[in-house]
Amino acid sequence: MAPTLPSFDVRRLRSFVFRLPLFTRIVLVLIVVFWVLELQKVWDVVQWGSLIPKAVNFGTMYRLNTYPLIHRNFLHAFFNTLALVPLLERFEAEHGTLLSGAMFAGPLSTLPAAMYLLVERGILRQNTAILGASIWVFVLLGIEGIKAYKANPYFAISTYQIPTWTTPLVILLFTTALIPNTSLLGHLGSVAVGYMYGLGYLKVLAPPEKVLRWIEGKFNLLGRLPHYVSIDQKTYGRYGVLPMTSNPSLSGAGEGAYLALMTIEAPTILALRRDPRLLKVPPYLSVLCIVVGVVWLLLLPLNEYSRHTYISENALLPGQVHTYFGGSEQNVFNAYKHEIQALTGKDHEEIASNLGNFFLSMGLKAATQKYSYQAAGSFHSGENVYAVLHAPRGDATEAIVLVAAWTNMAGDLNQSGVALALTLARYFKRWSLWSKDIIILITSDSKAGPQAWVDAYHDEQLSHSADPLPLKSGALQGVVVIDYALNHRFESLHIVYDGINGQLPNLDLFNSAVAIASGQMGIGVSLQRMWKHGDSYRERLQTMLRGMVSQGLGHASGPHSSFIPYHVDAITLQAVGSGWQDEMAMGRCVESTFRSLNNLLEHFHQSFFFYLLMQANRFVSIGTYLPSAMLVAVNFTIMAIALWIQSGRPPKPSRVVEKAKKSEVEVVEHDGMVAVVPKEDLATVERQLFLPVVLVVSFHFLGALPLYVFNNTRQEALAPTLLFSAYANLVLPTLLAILISGYATLSAHRLILLQCFSLLLLGMFLATLATLNFSLAFLIGLLAAPLSFVGVPMSAENGNAPPKLSTSRKIICNVVLHLLSPPVVVLGVCRIFGVDAGAMLAEAAFGWKVSGLWTQVVVCCVWWPAWLIGAVIVSPMV
Repeated sequence: MAPTLPSFDVRRLRSFVFRLPLFTRIVLVLIVVFWVLELQKVWDVVQWGSLIPKAVNFGTMYRLNTYPLIHRNFLHAFFNTLALVPLLERFEAEHGTLLSGAMFAGPLSTLPAAMYLLVERGILRQNTAILGASIWVFVLLGIEGIKAYKANPYFAISTYQIPTWTTPLVILLFTTALIPNTSLLGHLGSVAVGYMYGLGYLKVLAPPEKVLRWIEGKFNLLGRLPHYVSIDQKTYGRYGVLPMTSNPSLSGAGEGAYLALMTIEAPTILALRRDPRLLKVPPYLSVLCIVVGVVWLLLLPLNEYSRHTYISENALLPGQVHTYFGGSEQNVFNAYKHEIQALTGKDHEEIASNLGNFFLSMGLKAATQKYSYQAAGSFHSGENVYAVLHAPRGDATEAIVLVAAWTNMAGDLNQSGVALALTLARYFKRWSLWSKDIIILITSDSKAGPQAWVDAYHDEQLSHSADPLPLKSGALQGVVVIDYALNHRFESLHIVYDGINGQLPNLDLFNSAVAIASGQMGIGVSLQRMWKHGDSYRERLQTMLRGMVSQGLGHASGPHSSFIPYHVDAITLQAVGSGWQDEMAMGRCVESTFRSLNNLLEHFHQSFFFYLLMQANRFVSIGTYLPSAMLVAVNFTIMAIALWIQSGRPPKPSRVVEKAKKSEVEVVEHDGMVAVVPKEDLATVERQLFLPVVLVVSFHFLGALPLYVFNNTRQEALAPTLLFSAYANLVLPTLLAILISGYATLSAHRLILLQCFSLLLLGMFLATLATLNFSLAFLIGLLAAPLSFVGVPMSAENGNAPPKLSTSRKIICNVVLHLLSPPVVVLGVCRIFGVDAGAMLAEAAFGWKVSGLWTQVVVCCVWWPAWLIGAVIVSPMV
């Protein structure tokens, strides 16, 4: 019978970590300290300590010792440390702490550095810097390669015999091929030094053994320093013996003795899976995922993790044309502004009629559209007016839209914006270079009007809410919205880009507007209401977090937001501040942007649709920021898997019965491997799935009740309704627990499965949501994180009947959960930011009925049911 395979043992890993010798610990601490120092920007640690050939002189000889301790980023330090620790621990265990410190502070660091400097600077005349503990890793691999060669000179592959000393070189080639920015020259020098040390050529550089013994005895290092390894200690066999590949011949009593020995000394993978101590790991692993996810997000504003913006679509050519808007157009603008001022206070029909006449006087085709929506007890009605400028050089298959709302998002009259749109329409009519139609749209407001128009343009409008459009053009390629509600000159442009449900326009459109405004026109650009941006870490982080909050809420941030769900890229140019830029400067920005959009050969597709902006010229793409939300979401899945495993474990017998009962074993064969495990480890418990599944599904469908209530309540009653729901959540879990207990017993087994399915669904929802609306998934994941740690504790003593929650833990869990219930969080956010809760909920109801906003669906049907299940589990009645 083949011997069982040795399995991973948590005890051995824990013992290995806690028994790391002193010098290995010091190296680990130094690597961590230098990495932490790299996070600040006052002192450039990498520039100071890395091995830069042309920077090495008599005053900077310290670089020969510091470069292995410094790394470029966290991943660089993490993987190097992971490879270094086992090798360095083995070296120190064999040679002692003093000799290890002397060698790695001396020749094992300086000799690879000297070889690299000789070739890189002396022969190649280059100046490529190297850094990282991988230098020591390959030194130690070279030493181990020579030791392996002395014990076993060759290993066979087919009919070929390959020297074992070549193993480090093979690893070096794979590392160079697979990992970018690795130094082949530096690693070759390290392997060469390791070979020389292993062959004994460098022993002359080691301190004399008598001196080391005298230092140890004089200062009593072995007695004073914990984890110190004396030069006399020997630790052969620390890593155990690999299993034999041949099958021993067993018969009769000899086979029985062998099986008994296997049962005691060879725990298998099956036994490891049944080890109850493993259930203590998932909570810590979940906490680690959450912490790493948050830290990952906080690292994004750094230069190492973000990128400078760039134009991907070469056809745009932003800022490459000369703009002619100005001069006499100023008089036209002033005339239109005076006409608009005269229309202030008129009803929608009169305003639309006059604006339509303006378009007709320019020789454009004009049309109007009436709309009326009801949400939160309020009516949103008006009349849109628009005109189409047919392209002299086009076939009416594509169009660009210029939008100016009569009132902006703040409710202010957009007098200069509407006048500028009319002036630009008259100006564009005189040009014959347009290859796409231009639609000039003036809406009655900034929310309902654009939504009614774009819905009707795509024939998606509700017949009772908005009229169909009598005049259309081709597919919409881009939209620019003018928001100029000031009556004086402005200082800078505030670009608004957030869409409904966190959707974003193509980054090329945003970059083009920034390049034109700041590069061609010399106008400052801001975003996310960060009027003054010094490009510091704090300001980058603040801008990014503001963008995440706006994206997570998913509401309309401007007239442009209504276009983005239809895959029409749109932005709003908002004039802010008081400066020397006038209306003509804004008009030239719009003209140049339209000239770039006119160059498009196909729809925006080259650049990113998922990104986080932290400054007008710096962004993070989805591949960089997505892992942070995924890590937060995966913590729920980890705990769900752990709870599933715990629910299938049988109760552990008492110690008296366990001693009296003789252990029975069973031979298990799978894929040619044979293992001997106790029968009790193969026992399973039938899971009672019906009630937990029904409860989880019912609770999630119950979320439709608050969804309906908050979307169909009048605005003046929304705030009291939210407050009532916050108080109702205090007693609702207890009432539900009593109701459920009247029909079935909420045993510990059922509670485990209930929490398991709830966390599994929550993790699945958030992981999926992160790919659509990263910010909403991340924020809800953090707020729901305590749900992973409520309920029955992970126990190493019992399986089917885990210990119930103590009274103190129930109190703590209830306090935390009720402070983080959805209504309390909404009330707290409104209180902190000074926002009226009723107005915010009315905005959400409007978005639900008009714009297709589904943020409240996630809150009411995903977050709140998961919270409610967690509150029921820790209810005093359970």
